[in-house]
Amino acid sequence: MANILVCDDDREIVDAIEIYLKQDGYRIFKAYDGEQAMDIMKKEEIHLLIMDIMMPKLDGIRATLKIREYSSIPIIMLSAKSEDTDKILGLNIGADDYIIKPFNPLELAARVKSNLRRYTLLGSLNPESKAVYQTGGLVINDDTKQVTVDGEAVKMTPIEYNILLLLMKNQGRVFSIDQIYESIWNEDAIGADNTVAVHIRHIREKIEINPREPRYLKVVWGVGYKIDRQ
Repeated sequence: MANILVCDDDREIVDAIEIYLKQDGYRIFKAYDGEQAMDIMKKEEIHLLIMDIMMPKLDGIRATLKIREYSSIPIIMLSAKSEDTDKILGLNIGADDYIIKPFNPLELAARVKSNLRRYTLLGSLNPESKAVYQTGGLVINDDTKQVTVDGEAVKMTPIEYNILLLLMKNQGRVFSIDQIYESIWNEDAIGADNTVAVHIRHIREKIEINPREPRYLKVVWGVGYKIDRQ
């Protein structure tokens, strides 16, 4: 049973999310600002965090930044339509997904399942797959789920890891934004451009010496992204 932390200063929203997710068998922890969320994460084993952007004391953006210093659990951000800039910033600093208020509870439940599935696969070992993918100094060991660049370990979120793994497994092949989104999120790519672009940019910042002149993760203008064999 997965432990999910729900953080929003609107108690009615937190209670409603708790009702829907408990139906799927999750154990729910509740917080009403970023500071409370961080306190709970220090005491409990949390597998996924649902967090609002605008909150008192410590908002969702700053809380995500602090949490990413020590945890790679999936983070789904809740945002109002007027908070597009903050939403993109959240993805930039390590959030995995977002959902816009007001939201369909069934959509939120589906996103929770999808993110937990990716996180579980990322943290599990498959004894039949001893897969190491390499190009130049970039290496992914899919047994240990470790990424290294020139021998130095690189920390990635589950979404970033899975995007990079997809491209590394298919070196030389160009993937469109829609193909990347549908492969990683397992849903139709509607409005996926910004989401994928933010994660690609974040991956580049971690694996490239100069993200503006990438050696590994390259754009094919008007088509998509690829990683070439070296």
